[in-house]
Amino acid sequence: MRLAITTFLAATGILTASLTAQAAEPTYQGQFVQGGIVFGQTDAGAEVLLDDEVIDTIAPDGRFILGFPRDYEGPAKLSIKHVDGSVESFAYDIGDREFNIQRIDGLPPKMVTPDPAVMERIKDDSRQAREARTERFTENFLEDGFIWPALGPISGVYGSQRILNGEPRAPHWGVDIAMPTGTPVVAPADGIVTLAHPDMYFSGATLFIDHGLGMVSAFLHLSEIDVKVGDVVRQGDVIGKIGESGRATGPHLDWRINVGAARVDAQLLVPPMEEAQKAANANN
Repeated sequence: MRLAITTFLAATGILTASLTAQAAEPTYQGQFVQGGIVFGQTDAGAEVLLDDEVIDTIAPDGRFILGFPRDYEGPAKLSIKHVDGSVESFAYDIGDREFNIQRIDGLPPKMVTPDPAVMERIKDDSRQAREARTERFTENFLEDGFIWPALGPISGVYGSQRILNGEPRAPHWGVDIAMPTGTPVVAPADGIVTLAHPDMYFSGATLFIDHGLGMVSAFLHLSEIDVKVGDVVRQGDVIGKIGESGRATGPHLDWRINVGAARVDAQLLVPPMEEAQKAANANN
């Protein structure tokens, strides 16, 4: 199940092509779509800007990652400032995606808006999560690609959204895997633990792993966390157990990915669940 990014992207037909034959221009692996993740490579020492904002984590050898939020419209404007002072600019269309929208009316107000008494706790949880995502590592944690952190039925997907009593809620940023409490969760890729919180208001026991170059995995609603902040984990290591802590209606893992501030679709990093399950069964 250790599937390299390059192997998986090529096998699924995801873009893996150089823009031109010029060595100085970037090459890409990934999808230029809403919620998409693109792995880029330019020359060593170059500076990369996306929509005029500097990408603050780029490897010494010129590797970088682009993340496109759910509602990103594009075109994406990319600028490469080379060490010789030259600048190249590119523009890329971003593919639109349709996301499931569910409207629910007639709910009691307390089901829609949190009690003011817990708002300070929610704000502090958000602060801790934000600070944990500001860690920046350039280690080559991504060379082995990604695997699913758990195998099982998918009960929720990235980008879906509920409108409660006419008020839009935040979209769902992760992929939900419904399995019994106590099911092991493994690291989908190498990385460093930057957050291990036992009880956040919404997400319960919450774990963050920084995979380098601004990419961070979050694992929500855990029943147990088996690692601590500062631990280096390797792909396949058990990092926790599935649970239903926080605001969960049943046991499941909510796996999320950020690239910098952009919340992106974790499912774009791994093979379809059915394929992963078949491969696991074949190896047992």
